[in-house]
Amino acid sequence: MNDAKLLFAGTPEFALPSLRALVESGRAPVAVLTQPDRPAGRGKKLTASPIKEYAVAQGIPVWQPVTLKDPQIVDDLRRLEPDLLIVVAYGLLLPGAVLAIPGQGCLNVHASLLPRWRGAAPIQQAILTGDDRTGVCLMRMDAGLDTGPVFACTETGIGADDSAGDIHDRLAAMGGKLLVQKLDDILTGCLEANPQDDTLATYAGKIRKQDAVIDWDRPAEEIARKIRAYNPVPGASFSCGGERIKCWWAAVLDGVEGAPGIVVQADKDGIDVTCGGGALRMLEVQHPGRRRVSAAEYASQSNLVGKRLE
Repeated sequence: MNDAKLLFAGTPEFALPSLRALVESGRAPVAVLTQPDRPAGRGKKLTASPIKEYAVAQGIPVWQPVTLKDPQIVDDLRRLEPDLLIVVAYGLLLPGAVLAIPGQGCLNVHASLLPRWRGAAPIQQAILTGDDRTGVCLMRMDAGLDTGPVFACTETGIGADDSAGDIHDRLAAMGGKLLVQKLDDILTGCLEANPQDDTLATYAGKIRKQDAVIDWDRPAEEIARKIRAYNPVPGASFSCGGERIKCWWAAVLDGVEGAPGIVVQADKDGIDVTCGGGALRMLEVQHPGRRRVSAAEYASQSNLVGKRLE
């Protein structure tokens, strides 16, 4: 069904490999939906989403509605007579009136192994919880939050050194590949969607800045996962001398114990901090408004040993 009329809705970098895969396979959508341009950077200059930039370069019409609840927008989408709407990290709620427009429904590329980690931050939550694997699924959308039946999934392991950024890039590429592999089978009805087992569902809520604050009373293993989960956004942080400092990389230390939050060593190897269980060696940190540096460089500029981190 190469003549099927596709719509695409997506906004961030995660959606880009899926849109690119469609275009490169000869299945360019008739139009792209993406969120309005947003202020970005220190100058707060209005910036187009990665999806808009790519679509414009490919000559694909771009729509940027503030909401899809506007009846005029719904009517305009209906006039396009799409067969399928493909949604990848769009960021806006699709009301029932929009879900009902495409003749073959709406297909979502979701970054988890559904029904595990429905919601906004599945990659981060998988790392935080210590999952050893994750993946990407093609799901038929319904009125619920990531509750629709699943057509296909592909998975990858979560390594001990994988950050959320690493997993994000891996799953984004996997999602684009799976999408073009299964699209014709979905459109022709050769591939059936299987209902999710709701009893196995878990939820990954939106990330708040306070979620990334390091609590040194927690075990070192848990803190290390938090640092990986919030790298690159928003960055796990702690307070030292009244400054909010981000830690981008760390390793768990064996055989070191003590009162939580105390710097017990700071040298060329890094900055060692005792935790609620074990200790953590910080390897890369960042002062506000400055570049990332090795923890060793930071240690050489400050007398940290014996200090308590908040």
